[in-house]
Amino acid sequence: MSILPSAKFADLSPTKDVFVSALGFALSINSPCAPFGDELQRSAQEQVDYMLRADADTSLVIKDDEVKSVLKTGLFRTCRSFERELSSLLLEPDLASQAKEDKILRTLSDLEWICSLLPKMNLMKDFVYNWIEISGNILKVIEDEKLNSLMWGLKLKLIEMTNKALEAVGYGTVILPAPYRLSLLKFWLPYIRKMKPLLDSKCIAETDFRYKMDEELCMNIEGAIVSMVLALPSNDQAGILADWMKAEEIQYPDLTDAFELWCYRTKSAKRRLIEGFDGACSDNSDDGTISF
Repeated sequence: MSILPSAKFADLSPTKDVFVSALGFALSINSPCAPFGDELQRSAQEQVDYMLRADADTSLVIKDDEVKSVLKTGLFRTCRSFERELSSLLLEPDLASQAKEDKILRTLSDLEWICSLLPKMNLMKDFVYNWIEISGNILKVIEDEKLNSLMWGLKLKLIEMTNKALEAVGYGTVILPAPYRLSLLKFWLPYIRKMKPLLDSKCIAETDFRYKMDEELCMNIEGAIVSMVLALPSNDQAGILADWMKAEEIQYPDLTDAFELWCYRTKSAKRRLIEGFDGACSDNSDDGTISF
């Protein structure tokens, strides 16, 4: 029995080598040779998906630190590549070119594929941190007036990617300090609130317009946002809810439940404070002093 662990390790070594190699190509870390770059990358992604689905040994391999390190490297590079491509977009003379949007969407598709692997290795937190870090630059570009009537597919895909971060944090898969949770909400809540009615109106006005937030996506985002708001410190909740009530569009996401619960908690806390104050006054009425 004492030699079984070493024998098992030896058996897994080839699986690990193949998986790490395929993962490297799938993440463009190994710099595939032309003219097979994109084709080889897609093939490697399919191979990785197959190994995860059909190879029992791979479920053990993905727990290896080297494998996790390769995936984290690929995640970081893909996020930065997406950020660079998006930032350079405004420098292009022809923003209406479909080819430019398609190129950015391919990088975003790679990031989406990486997100399908991260939960299997307990690395979803890395995506959330990276997404928060680049969110400011993403929104600076995508909300530029030059893109007001362009790249609807990219705008919708950004919401879908943000949903992955919101779900992970809102439903407890990823635990973040309050300042990071607040940043995620402050970045994306105004954008989602603005884009939802805009996409809906274009779907009504243009019969061939296909970019719309489907019902499941809307429900997931709203539920995650409500959960995140309720988990914030009371003052931060108040700030988010005040901005929501001042906005022109308050129907989505609907934060009514969060507002009502915040009101209840605030009144309860105030009542407990007053009761404690009255009790302290009563206890110390003989000598005229008050202690807390």
